[in-house]
Amino acid sequence: MLTAADYRPPRLLRNPHLQSVLGSSGLRRHRGLRALAATGAETSEHILDGGGGARLQGWHSRVRGREPRGMALLLHGWEGSADSGYMRLTAARLLADGLDVFRLNFRDHGDTHHLNEGLFHSNRLDEVVHAVADMVQRLRVRDLVVAGYSLGGNHALRLGLRASIAGLPLRHIAAVCPLVDPATTMASMERAPQLYDWYFRRKWRSSLVRKRALFPEQHCYDDATLALDMRSLTAWLAQRYAGFGRVEDYFDSYSIAGDRLAALQVPASVLMAQDDPVIPFDDFRQWRLPPSAALEVARWGGHCAFVESLSGDGFAERWVADRLGAALPRR
Repeated sequence: MLTAADYRPPRLLRNPHLQSVLGSSGLRRHRGLRALAATGAETSEHILDGGGGARLQGWHSRVRGREPRGMALLLHGWEGSADSGYMRLTAARLLADGLDVFRLNFRDHGDTHHLNEGLFHSNRLDEVVHAVADMVQRLRVRDLVVAGYSLGGNHALRLGLRASIAGLPLRHIAAVCPLVDPATTMASMERAPQLYDWYFRRKWRSSLVRKRALFPEQHCYDDATLALDMRSLTAWLAQRYAGFGRVEDYFDSYSIAGDRLAALQVPASVLMAQDDPVIPFDDFRQWRLPPSAALEVARWGGHCAFVESLSGDGFAERWVADRLGAALPRR
């Protein structure tokens, strides 16, 4: 089985910023599209019940005529989508290992802004849990594993805390560079090269503009609001749409720092890069995980990238497939 120590990229790819850029590049998106197509799997769209009127979109990939070993649920990062390169590349690996795959889009991610009037925020875990339960029932899933990247890793681990109550047959969680403490991550992004602030603000503002165009009566914010810096815009979201008086309380609502995963009983594997420029590595030094969870730290990798070659090969996808595949019986 692969371990973090097995990730040794060529020297050219040991820069964390180059890694992070390559990880979400068009090269990887195209490679993921080709890899998923090469599996021969058929993919169908599902609109899931998120409870309280919420609807979430997901894509189920299966190889016709094959009894799957189980279902792998994949959760993307903030402002990513089910069609992100790492999502498709991971799906291809898991399909090749005999699993079915379900790639879920969070609210307002991918082409889903029209499905719900309310804006996305990171404390909407209830609708994710409800939607996953709907998927499990609809597709008659008996064995479920889940992998998440960045914010998706945060959601995957929090989903694990709810698995028993929600009746989810969850066997294992794999989280890659999960968001641990949102407050320290915000501070880290403010100190990081402007590339990251530009990338996330550009994508978030585009999402907010699209939402405003679809639901102008519900979302009448002006361009001056959209021009706020990341922290101020997050505070606006927290107070106006997430129901929090302070941005610090909003950050605390989805933090998994300290011992907040103490009650996690589902086995979990976490892969982190020591040089991640977005998620501070100090968050992991102070993390207190339960016996059911194990943290692996690679020296390199950037943010959710772990690219192994200039052709776009990724270690994280192989690591996820190893961890999730090992949790399910061979048929």
